[in-house]
Amino acid sequence: MGHALEPRLAAYIAGRMPEAADVAVSALERISGGASRETYRFTLSWTEAGAERTRRLILRRDPPASLIDTERRVEFEAYRAFHNSAVPVPEMLWLEEAADALDHPFFVAEELCGYQASPQMLLSGAFDAVLPRVAEAKWAILGEIAKADPGALDLTRWMEPPPLDACWKRELDHWEALIDKDQAEPLPVTRAAIRWLRANPPPPAQKLSVVHGDYRTGNFLFDEAGDIHGILDWEMSHLGDPLEDLGWSLQPIWTFGRAGQAGGLCSPDEAVAIWERASGLKADPAALHWWILFNCVKGQGIWVGSAAAFNRGGNRAPIMIYPAWWLINAQDRAMLQVMGRL
Repeated sequence: MGHALEPRLAAYIAGRMPEAADVAVSALERISGGASRETYRFTLSWTEAGAERTRRLILRRDPPASLIDTERRVEFEAYRAFHNSAVPVPEMLWLEEAADALDHPFFVAEELCGYQASPQMLLSGAFDAVLPRVAEAKWAILGEIAKADPGALDLTRWMEPPPLDACWKRELDHWEALIDKDQAEPLPVTRAAIRWLRANPPPPAQKLSVVHGDYRTGNFLFDEAGDIHGILDWEMSHLGDPLEDLGWSLQPIWTFGRAGQAGGLCSPDEAVAIWERASGLKADPAALHWWILFNCVKGQGIWVGSAAAFNRGGNRAPIMIYPAWWLINAQDRAMLQVMGRL
């Protein structure tokens, strides 16, 4: 039994590939995981210049109710900007912002096949020998993202560039407003963290960088050798302080049960040293501390938002409620730890 989307997707792609004949979509399957887009993998087959061809592709479609309201255009352009660079990303093929073809806006990209993303698999023990290599690649790639020039990548067309001395305030205002809107119960630890962040602002950003927005173990593709082949999940990307991404990667909630290990991979000091070498930038300890605590607040904004989406009935997927009862508490503890109060 084929998927109802298959013929519609094939018809759309045929319209974008005038040189192709016999365009067909098969083996379309939903990939579980991300809460902000519906993700499917499929096989595209077609005939071109008398030869039969196939390619493994990904469809990312806006869901009826999403966890974070984001612009698919921003995500698409972030991937496009880094294609064929030192930051490995899948190739973007088509972006469709109208809803008529598949009921919701979507984009189509290449599938990077043969790699793993699961943090549980990476940290199961089977990869222990290559974890230092994974750590080196992870923070070196993040350094490359930080080093990149958003203007030269043509991203300032799609992402608002904040003033260097206002990067922190724009992000804190944004996430505090989401928490105000979505919280179902008081969050005294989070409110204390926000008060401290406002009273102790960080220095201006040393440069304007592309911020991935969710740079962590679980959002990259790795192989048995410990090499990284794709950075995924750019839907929260924006322009801002490069320390924001570094702080998210050092957030205590992403240790995956390996206490004191950034992303479950290495010590925070090692991660920062790798990032500084690759980016040519400096991670001032006080500024980085501000951004790690901010990212605890941002994390809470995401968990509270997913709980609210579940409570409002817009999205009843289990992935929406699991973070609400487990991560909100874990994030409080992470905040207390960063503030030196645990």
